[in-house]
Amino acid sequence: MTGEPILEVRDLCVDYGLGDRAVRAITDASLTLHRGEVLGLAGESGSGKSTLAYALTRLLRAPGVITGGEVRFHGRDGSLDLLAADAAALRRVRWNQISVVFQSAMHALDPVARIDAQLTDALRAHRSGLTAEQRTGRAVELLRLVGIDADRLRSYPHELSGGMRQRVMIAMALALDPEIVVMDEPTTALDVVTQREILTELMRLKDELGFAVVFITHDLSLLVELADTIAIMYAGRLVERGPARELFEGPRHPYTVGLLDSFPALHGERVRMEGIPGSPPALTALPTGCSFHPRCPFALERCAVDFPPTATPAGGSAVRLAACWLHEGGRELPAPLARSLGSTL
Repeated sequence: MTGEPILEVRDLCVDYGLGDRAVRAITDASLTLHRGEVLGLAGESGSGKSTLAYALTRLLRAPGVITGGEVRFHGRDGSLDLLAADAAALRRVRWNQISVVFQSAMHALDPVARIDAQLTDALRAHRSGLTAEQRTGRAVELLRLVGIDADRLRSYPHELSGGMRQRVMIAMALALDPEIVVMDEPTTALDVVTQREILTELMRLKDELGFAVVFITHDLSLLVELADTIAIMYAGRLVERGPARELFEGPRHPYTVGLLDSFPALHGERVRMEGIPGSPPALTALPTGCSFHPRCPFALERCAVDFPPTATPAGGSAVRLAACWLHEGGRELPAPLARSLGSTL
């Protein structure tokens, strides 16, 4: 299904601000993205998903500061440490090998520039040998690739629907045949029909062109059928990750259980939605121990004191990881965490 690693993130840490007033936004994040894989990042708003994605691509804006870790990209031109790369090396990689579909196409597109100018901008910067006619031809090809007629090239963003603007953003990201596409909530504010069309188109393009995807969303239900691997974030930490189907059928962290129980099943009996009590903590005042313990229905005394290590829970495959004290010592697990693989939600 997937190939060798193309992006390896190890112990990445990100702060906002400097000195005594710095706030830790990402703590010791480690991930591996394989060629052709869709890696989903899920969690509530403010959990650190976008910060993690922009940090590993070195697009993090001030006052964001990367304070530790390693991000290694294994591209077609060799291996590169993205955190140690200079401006020239980053320019060669960005958009050319790693591209981004930014959140909210309404604001990501330049409102006073026509679509053709915005599509050919990356071609002009990275393919200087192309003529104007060749760049226009590539722009037409890109629009058709995402299901938009070529006569829309001369349109302004406000003349397109929300779904069409999002498709233009995807076309821009694919302009230079990148190896990785980072998608930051690309279907936000779209109706469910348009959302489904865009996701279907995205999967078709991924299979056709062979790029890997980092897909960021707060909607875990999207990732169940979209992603190969899912990583769950809470308060700046990765608390669980594993194969999408395995995580869906047998969650091993109480926060993941809460996220899965926050959307209704399409089949079966009607049940009362429970959700997750409380709100995510402020990064300036994180609880001691496990950050989730004030909201966790299964919290132990130790959860309020020590943050649990990330380890493979019992009954999971070798690639399953969860950070929860409930999996230590062979204790009997609460029923939601003991859910066997192959069961239904």
